[in-house]
Amino acid sequence: MITLFEHAGAAANTERSRADGSHCAVIPLGCPDMSEFDFRPTVNAPDDDPHLWLEDVGGERALAWTAGQSAKTLKHFGGAQFERDRAALTAIFDRPDRLPLVTRRGQYLYNFWQDAGNPRGLWRRTTLAVYMKADPRWELLLDLDALAASDGEDWIWSGASIEPERRERAVLRLSRGGSDAVVHREFDLSSLSFVADGFNLPEAKGDIDWLDPNTLLLSSALGDGMATRCGYARTVRLWKRGADPLTAPVIFETGSETLGVSGHLDRTAESERLWFVEQLAWLEKIVRIGDRSGPKIEIDLPQGARWDNFGDWLAIKPRKAWTVAGTTYCADALIGISLASFLAGERRFSTLFEPAERRCLQSFFWNEGKLIIGYLANLAPRFEVFTPGPQEWTRRALDTLPAQGAVHLWSLDAEDHETNGEVLVCAQDPITPPQLFLFDLNSAPPLSASVILKRSPETFDASELVVTRHEAVSVDHEMIPYTQVGPANGNGDAPVHLSAYGGFGISLLPYYYSSLGKLWLERGGTCVVANIRGGGEFGTRWHDAGRREGKRLAHNDFAAVAADLVRRGITLPRRIAAEGGSNGGLLIANMLTRYPEHFGALFCTVPLVDMRRYTKLLAGASWIDEYGDPDKADDWAFLREISAYHAASPGQPYPPILLATMRRDDRVHPGHARKMAAKLQALGYPAYFYEPSAGGHSYAKDNREQAAFISLGTNFLRSAIGWHAC
Repeated sequence: MITLFEHAGAAANTERSRADGSHCAVIPLGCPDMSEFDFRPTVNAPDDDPHLWLEDVGGERALAWTAGQSAKTLKHFGGAQFERDRAALTAIFDRPDRLPLVTRRGQYLYNFWQDAGNPRGLWRRTTLAVYMKADPRWELLLDLDALAASDGEDWIWSGASIEPERRERAVLRLSRGGSDAVVHREFDLSSLSFVADGFNLPEAKGDIDWLDPNTLLLSSALGDGMATRCGYARTVRLWKRGADPLTAPVIFETGSETLGVSGHLDRTAESERLWFVEQLAWLEKIVRIGDRSGPKIEIDLPQGARWDNFGDWLAIKPRKAWTVAGTTYCADALIGISLASFLAGERRFSTLFEPAERRCLQSFFWNEGKLIIGYLANLAPRFEVFTPGPQEWTRRALDTLPAQGAVHLWSLDAEDHETNGEVLVCAQDPITPPQLFLFDLNSAPPLSASVILKRSPETFDASELVVTRHEAVSVDHEMIPYTQVGPANGNGDAPVHLSAYGGFGISLLPYYYSSLGKLWLERGGTCVVANIRGGGEFGTRWHDAGRREGKRLAHNDFAAVAADLVRRGITLPRRIAAEGGSNGGLLIANMLTRYPEHFGALFCTVPLVDMRRYTKLLAGASWIDEYGDPDKADDWAFLREISAYHAASPGQPYPPILLATMRRDDRVHPGHARKMAAKLQALGYPAYFYEPSAGGHSYAKDNREQAAFISLGTNFLRSAIGWHAC
């Protein structure tokens, strides 16, 4: 077998560059005959996998392999430049003047804060009046570094649920190393101490919802037979204070083949009303209303619809066209109705929003009985407010909000029943750092956008940068938008960082990225974000076009953007460095095996790669709606085309690739990245691997570790494309 190259520059000695800058085959000079390579697994023999041992996350042999691989990667790309970059990013992430995001519960604004002195973080609170000051004072509630030290645990903050009636207690969610599974511990907000005999749960995936100070709804995978095959909660239990959670009565349950269940108390109702959600699959759910004894009424909604309610009002967004009572409501429309009337059989809805070709709903939520919607009009953010009434809903456009860039709006209050019209708005673009505004929906007109609560500092020099929008033509002639940030004038050889996601209906907006700004843009590089299919930028049509058998098409879109950058004279293929994580990691792995000639280097993080076994690894089965079921022959017929792990073969022009994952990732199994790196190395390619011991399905547990992960990947990309920016 051919093992990992001993130096990044070895790749340059094993290839000949074409005139257009793309790569020829990367088989080392003087290598053995191809018959000596281990091709397994292959698309024709997908289950003959010699690397299954790397799926043993904590196995001694697997850990020895990951440790050795990580050490080699750090040796190659962890030199002086890496140290400088890590220090620069750590200083940015630790800045005391960065924007502290808050949520209000009662009279207090709560915030979780990490910095150099508190790497794991501080849970703290203040009042709105104090927060609005230039240098607010905070009341410390919990020092997570001190707790981790005293407990001898690798605690990472995962949030808190405060009891909303008295607000004297909270249930904290503590993750070991960043995993999705958490430990629940009750915390007294008066004494600032944990409640020894309180609502405390061992590690499991799931959550709680307060019914009253002495009763919780428990949706947890804790206990024998309580988890679905995806690892999520199969039951909703009624947990009384002092009782054993394992013997708490089950008031609702689903089968093990579904994704999971949850329950919550609707405090906007006049009398106690509980909602139960049975998640059949990622895009399908059944909704029921009931009480503390369990669900009583199944709500007659399409299983793919999104919905939200407040008091007696219900807003519904069908995922597919819905014909009811003789009227058809199109996919992605937003319709409203009285909940009481709906439950009584009424089906005459008020149409609040209708989509168009490039006009699609992104969000909707309630605040003090008003429905706030956010949508994109050809990727530009727009917001409106609807007030329901017995005869009709009144509409008001929030036209004083920023109309370009990435703009998000949400309630200041965590609890819907406590909302009073105050909302927070965060606005930014690739060269303008985030600004936080406070708006009052009850004012006429809303507060001026010039009233700023907080402003993030500039973290890189953007004075010579311009932001432009372009479109590439994909293989089926669909126009694929992308945003380009970089110098106004180039020489046709720009070092380009290209990224995308393209999955689960998630929209990529033009955010301000401090890390890429500092390590790439400020040094003369260009950054590009592509809005490929599979995302939600243009609604369900755009998402559906890039999922299941369309996932291959989404990958074509990304390659089309890379080609368009060359066509426009921005850069050359050998100067394009592409990066993606999770579903975006699947994208990057497919660029390696399907479009290697378009790229100079690839950074593939926390990825899916093995599409034959993904449903058998951790939460993988919950994503069948997005990818398909490899155990079905018809689905495997298209999944095999995007399973880069099986497609990888010798003698191809693969560029250098770094695959990185996290040992504590219990969402996307680390085995994906491990096995892909092992196979590529066995085939003789310049494939590197990196796996920190903590971080979950993210990049790290603290700012310094996050800075290290990003700096290592960026240093690899720059080195591989021959860009030695200082």
